[in-house]
Amino acid sequence: MASSSSTCTNNNRRLGAPTYASCILGAAGTLSLLSIVYLLLIVTNSSNGDAYAQQYNAPSQPTTHSSLIQKTTNNITNNNNILSDAGTATTKVKPDKVTLILGVETTNQTAKAALSTNSATINKVLNVLLSAGVKQNETSTSAFSISPNYNYSQGRNILTGFTVTNSIQIESSKINDTAKWVDTAISSGGATSINSVAFTLSDKKLQEVKNGLIKQAINNARSKADIAASALGLKVLGIKSLYLNEFEQPPTPPQSFLQKQSLATPASASATPIISGQQDVSVSVSTDWLMK
Repeated sequence: MASSSSTCTNNNRRLGAPTYASCILGAAGTLSLLSIVYLLLIVTNSSNGDAYAQQYNAPSQPTTHSSLIQKTTNNITNNNNILSDAGTATTKVKPDKVTLILGVETTNQTAKAALSTNSATINKVLNVLLSAGVKQNETSTSAFSISPNYNYSQGRNILTGFTVTNSIQIESSKINDTAKWVDTAISSGGATSINSVAFTLSDKKLQEVKNGLIKQAINNARSKADIAASALGLKVLGIKSLYLNEFEQPPTPPQSFLQKQSLATPASASATPIISGQQDVSVSVSTDWLMK
């Protein structure tokens, strides 16, 4: 028997698992057929690790790490309710800047004569305005032109003279002096036209006003968000994004003086009524709120 066992062992080493199974069958003649099959299954599984691995099933319960990921994902989904709205804030502000455009128009038979007369008059206008409180750095040329004049007669144009127009612009913060400057330019300087008077906000004041309105606009947007969230049974958690809408404010429509006859105001007459009024300034914001 000892010799037989040694032979089986040596054969198993040389021939592999099938020969080893044959030795088992020879040595276990008294075992039942069912026991032999059972032993063969054990041998086969022991020698074929791949077959065993394929029969392995992963645990059905998630690991602790998977649970944390799922919980975090759920929180992100719950916080992903977004409410978009807009807030506005508006106020009325008295302008602090005036832009006054006035001019002198002269006509003569020659361009030289028309220009000479015009230059003398416009310089006089400038001098009286400087004496009335206008600063030199507040004045600039707005428009200048020399144009020929024709009279159509007997089928042809006949040159009758030249017209020179010179307009100056005044930009100043002394808006209360506007009426005085208009009257002075006409009655003492000899100006023949007031093209426009416009009241606006300086860049500095406009920015100051806007800065003061930003918080009000945001509060207005939050108030509307709270009302909407309450109606939906939700609560505003905080702001997701905010966009500040910047835009320039339209200036007060200029007051035009087109009839030259109305400009011949005697010095003793009452000052021309020029009222600056108020200007609307608005700020708006677009917001996205997180709700839960």
